[in-house]
Amino acid sequence: MILIFLGAPGAGKGTQSELIAKEFSIPQISTGDILRNEVALVTDLGMKAKAYMDNGELVPDDIIIQIIEKRIKNGDTKNGFILDGFPRTIKQAEELDSMLQKNNLSISKVVFIDVQDEVIIERLSGRRVCPSCNAVYHIKYNPPKVENICDKCGSKLIQRSDDHEDVIKRRLQTYKENTSPLVEYYANSMRLIKISGEKDIMDIFHEILDELLNIPK
Repeated sequence: MILIFLGAPGAGKGTQSELIAKEFSIPQISTGDILRNEVALVTDLGMKAKAYMDNGELVPDDIIIQIIEKRIKNGDTKNGFILDGFPRTIKQAEELDSMLQKNNLSISKVVFIDVQDEVIIERLSGRRVCPSCNAVYHIKYNPPKVENICDKCGSKLIQRSDDHEDVIKRRLQTYKENTSPLVEYYANSMRLIKISGEKDIMDIFHEILDELLNIPK
């Protein structure tokens, strides 16, 4: 089973892809993680990528595709894998399809977690994190016992810079311009599962699971 999770920042795709990965015992592959690993190992691909990263440039799609292709040949992907953070554009999706086809593989389903902008803004702007122990709170849904103080270690909570409302709105705009067209791309090939992300985490998980268990073998 090869899966892609789509959704705006804050939609919950990371949480759900992690739950599904555990359920099916398949790896959750983050392009950011494997990119950093290739750089750390000083591989040829890693050094090519590092040259762009050091200049503050985006790593070209063809290098990302090669790194993904290398990663999926590991033994832990024999039963499938989940791609986290890729593709982000139609061009990347097309190149990914070509690479998988070359390896006699194909995407089983694309899970699109749909959440309204105002819900995402409330979720992210209300998030507070502990800089000492990394505990996460929400001023409305999961507040600390003492305002702005971590329950676990007593440190003062902070709001991450990318959780400010103006930044969230810019991130959502970038997502709509670059990534949201992928929803139509995958829907046209009958691979899309659309799930409302405005419910309880486990309710969303079970809805996704039900859909995936109905995929023909």
